[in-house]
Amino acid sequence: MANEYNSKVVLSDGTVLMDLTSDTVDAAHLLKNYTAHGKDGAPITGACEYDSDTSSDTAAVGEILSGKTAHARGSQLTGTMTNNGAIAEVIDDKDDVIVVPAGYHDGSGTVQLDSTEKAKLIATNIRQGITLLGVQGSMSGSESVNAQAKSATPTFSQQVISPDTGYTHLTQVTVAAIPISYADNAAGGVTVTIGSAS
Repeated sequence: MANEYNSKVVLSDGTVLMDLTSDTVDAAHLLKNYTAHGKDGAPITGACEYDSDTSSDTAAVGEILSGKTAHARGSQLTGTMTNNGAIAEVIDDKDDVIVVPAGYHDGSGTVQLDSTEKAKLIATNIRQGITLLGVQGSMSGSESVNAQAKSATPTFSQQVISPDTGYTHLTQVTVAAIPISYADNAAGGVTVTIGSAS
Protein backbone atom coordinates (compact mmCIF):
# COMPACT_ATOMS: atom_id res chain seq x y z
CA MET A 1 0.00 0.00 0.00
CA ALA A 2 1.23 3.44 -0.86
CA ASN A 3 -0.54 5.18 2.04
CA GLU A 4 1.01 4.86 5.46
CA TYR A 5 -1.95 5.60 7.74
CA ASN A 6 -5.43 4.17 8.15
CA SER A 7 -8.13 6.77 7.72
CA LYS A 8 -11.15 4.47 7.37
CA VAL A 9 -12.03 1.11 8.95
CA VAL A 10 -14.96 -0.91 7.55
CA LEU A 11 -16.20 -4.38 8.58
CA SER A 12 -16.95 -6.93 5.90
CA ASP A 13 -20.66 -6.43 6.47
CA GLY A 14 -20.26 -2.73 5.59
CA THR A 15 -20.28 -1.43 9.13
CA VAL A 16 -18.02 1.64 9.33
CA LEU A 17 -15.99 1.61 12.54
CA MET A 18 -13.99 4.76 11.77
CA ASP A 19 -14.01 7.24 8.93
CA LEU A 20 -11.70 10.24 8.89
CA THR A 21 -11.90 10.86 5.19
CA SER A 22 -14.43 13.64 5.49
CA ASP A 23 -12.78 15.36 8.45
CA THR A 24 -11.55 18.90 7.82
CA VAL A 25 -9.18 19.32 10.73
CA ASP A 26 -5.62 20.32 9.86
CA ALA A 27 -2.64 21.72 11.77
CA ALA A 28 -3.61 25.32 11.04
CA HIS A 29 -7.03 24.87 12.63
CA LEU A 30 -6.02 22.70 15.58
CA LEU A 31 -4.90 24.51 18.74
CA LYS A 32 -1.16 24.63 19.10
CA ASN A 33 0.41 21.51 20.68
CA TYR A 34 -2.86 19.53 20.58
CA THR A 35 -2.81 16.36 18.53
CA ALA A 36 -5.34 14.66 16.29
CA HIS A 37 -5.48 12.79 12.99
CA GLY A 38 -6.12 14.26 9.59
CA LYS A 39 -8.49 12.90 6.96
CA ASP A 40 -5.65 10.72 5.66
CA GLY A 41 -5.18 9.18 9.11
CA ALA A 42 -1.81 10.83 9.68
CA PRO A 43 -1.22 12.35 13.13
CA ILE A 44 -1.13 16.14 13.23
CA THR A 45 0.02 18.61 15.88
CA GLY A 46 -1.91 21.84 16.13
CA ALA A 47 -0.28 25.09 15.10
CA CYS A 48 -3.20 27.47 15.70
CA GLU A 49 -2.42 29.95 18.48
CA TYR A 50 -5.97 31.18 19.01
CA ASP A 51 -6.35 30.96 22.75
CA SER A 52 -9.83 32.38 23.32
CA ASP A 53 -13.36 32.29 22.01
CA THR A 54 -14.04 35.62 20.29
CA SER A 55 -17.51 34.77 19.05
CA SER A 56 -19.23 37.08 21.55
CA ASP A 57 -16.72 39.95 21.36
CA THR A 58 -18.30 43.30 20.45
CA ALA A 59 -15.29 45.35 19.27
CA ALA A 60 -15.61 47.07 15.90
CA VAL A 61 -12.89 48.44 13.62
CA GLY A 62 -13.86 52.02 14.52
CA GLU A 63 -13.10 51.24 18.18
CA ILE A 64 -9.60 49.91 17.49
CA LEU A 65 -6.67 52.28 16.89
CA SER A 66 -5.81 52.73 13.22
CA GLY A 67 -3.19 50.22 12.09
CA LYS A 68 -3.67 47.97 15.11
CA THR A 69 -5.20 44.52 14.83
CA ALA A 70 -7.42 42.48 17.11
CA HIS A 71 -9.81 39.57 16.84
CA ALA A 72 -13.55 39.46 17.36
CA ARG A 73 -16.25 37.06 16.27
CA GLY A 74 -13.64 34.71 14.85
CA SER A 75 -12.06 37.26 12.51
CA GLN A 76 -9.06 39.53 12.57
CA LEU A 77 -10.00 43.21 12.63
CA THR A 78 -7.79 46.12 11.53
CA GLY A 79 -8.57 49.31 13.41
CA THR A 80 -9.65 52.57 11.78
CA MET A 81 -9.86 54.82 14.87
CA THR A 82 -7.91 58.06 14.34
CA ASN A 83 -4.93 58.60 16.63
CA ASN A 84 -5.21 62.24 17.70
CA GLY A 85 -2.35 62.03 20.20
CA ALA A 86 -2.17 65.14 22.38
CA ILE A 87 -4.45 67.97 21.26
CA ALA A 88 -3.69 71.46 22.56
CA GLU A 89 -6.44 74.06 22.19
CA VAL A 90 -6.49 77.69 23.35
CA ILE A 91 -9.58 79.72 24.24
CA ASP A 92 -9.21 83.40 23.41
CA ASP A 93 -12.84 84.46 23.15
CA LYS A 94 -15.77 84.03 25.52
CA ASP A 95 -17.80 82.40 22.74
CA ASP A 96 -15.12 79.88 21.77
CA VAL A 97 -16.37 76.30 21.60
CA ILE A 98 -13.73 73.59 21.40
CA VAL A 99 -14.91 70.63 19.35
CA VAL A 100 -13.29 67.41 20.55
CA PRO A 101 -12.53 65.29 17.48
CA ALA A 102 -13.57 61.66 17.38
CA GLY A 103 -10.80 59.18 17.96
CA TYR A 104 -8.08 58.30 20.42
CA HIS A 105 -6.47 60.85 22.74
CA ASP A 106 -3.33 60.01 24.66
CA GLY A 107 -4.49 61.80 27.81
CA SER A 108 -1.94 64.62 27.71
CA GLY A 109 -3.98 67.08 25.65
CA THR A 110 -5.04 70.44 27.08
CA VAL A 111 -7.67 73.14 26.61
CA GLN A 112 -6.83 76.42 28.31
CA LEU A 113 -7.26 80.17 28.21
CA ASP A 114 -5.00 82.19 25.94
CA SER A 115 -2.14 83.56 28.08
CA THR A 116 -2.92 87.17 27.15
CA GLU A 117 -6.56 86.78 28.17
CA LYS A 118 -5.60 84.91 31.34
CA ALA A 119 -3.31 87.77 32.37
CA LYS A 120 -6.34 90.09 32.37
CA LEU A 121 -8.20 87.93 34.90
CA ILE A 122 -6.98 89.70 38.03
CA ALA A 123 -8.99 90.96 40.99
CA THR A 124 -8.45 94.65 40.16
CA ASN A 125 -9.98 94.17 36.69
CA ILE A 126 -13.18 92.59 38.04
CA ARG A 127 -15.93 94.49 39.80
CA GLN A 128 -16.12 93.95 43.55
CA GLY A 129 -18.67 91.26 44.41
CA ILE A 130 -18.22 89.46 41.07
CA THR A 131 -16.26 86.22 40.75
CA LEU A 132 -15.10 85.36 37.24
CA LEU A 133 -13.48 81.97 36.51
CA GLY A 134 -12.45 81.63 40.14
CA VAL A 135 -11.06 85.16 40.52
CA GLN A 136 -12.94 87.33 43.02
CA GLY A 137 -13.12 90.97 41.98
CA SER A 138 -11.86 93.84 44.10
CA MET A 139 -12.42 96.81 41.76
CA SER A 140 -14.61 99.38 43.49
CA GLY A 141 -15.14 101.48 40.40
CA SER A 142 -13.52 104.55 41.91
CA GLU A 143 -9.98 103.70 40.87
CA SER A 144 -8.28 106.43 38.79
CA VAL A 145 -11.18 108.78 39.51
CA ASN A 146 -10.45 112.50 39.78
CA ALA A 147 -13.62 114.46 40.35
CA GLN A 148 -14.17 118.20 40.06
CA ALA A 149 -16.77 120.61 41.37
CA LYS A 150 -17.42 123.67 39.26
CA SER A 151 -19.39 126.88 39.46
CA ALA A 152 -21.16 128.57 36.56
CA THR A 153 -22.64 131.98 36.06
CA PRO A 154 -25.92 131.95 34.16
CA THR A 155 -26.09 133.72 30.85
CA PHE A 156 -28.70 134.16 28.16
CA SER A 157 -26.69 131.78 25.95
CA GLN A 158 -26.45 128.00 26.28
CA GLN A 159 -23.45 126.76 28.23
CA VAL A 160 -21.81 123.30 28.27
CA ILE A 161 -20.23 122.53 31.61
CA SER A 162 -17.46 119.93 31.33
CA PRO A 163 -14.65 118.86 33.65
CA ASP A 164 -11.33 120.57 33.15
CA THR A 165 -8.28 118.70 31.83
CA GLY A 166 -7.00 116.21 34.39
CA TYR A 167 -10.45 115.48 35.83
CA THR A 168 -12.54 112.41 34.96
CA HIS A 169 -15.96 113.78 35.86
CA LEU A 170 -17.91 116.44 37.73
CA THR A 171 -19.22 115.86 41.22
CA GLN A 172 -21.47 118.89 41.06
CA VAL A 173 -22.08 122.12 39.20
CA THR A 174 -23.21 125.15 41.17
CA VAL A 175 -25.12 127.66 39.08
CA ALA A 176 -25.34 131.09 40.65
CA ALA A 177 -28.65 132.90 40.94
CA ILE A 178 -29.49 135.25 38.08
CA PRO A 179 -28.66 138.76 39.29
CA ILE A 180 -31.56 141.16 39.42
CA SER A 181 -31.57 144.75 40.56
CA TYR A 182 -34.23 147.45 41.00
CA ALA A 183 -33.73 151.23 40.69
CA ASP A 184 -36.09 154.19 40.65
CA ASN A 185 -36.12 155.94 37.31
CA ALA A 186 -36.69 159.59 36.43
CA ALA A 187 -40.15 158.84 35.06
CA GLY A 188 -41.32 157.91 38.50
CA GLY A 189 -41.21 154.15 37.99
CA VAL A 190 -38.75 151.32 38.79
CA THR A 191 -36.16 150.02 36.39
CA VAL A 192 -35.57 146.27 36.74
CA THR A 193 -32.17 145.02 35.53
CA ILE A 194 -31.85 141.24 35.03
CA GLY A 195 -28.47 139.58 34.53
CA SER A 196 -24.93 140.69 34.87
CA ALA A 197 -23.31 143.16 32.58
CA SER A 198 -20.11 141.12 32.46
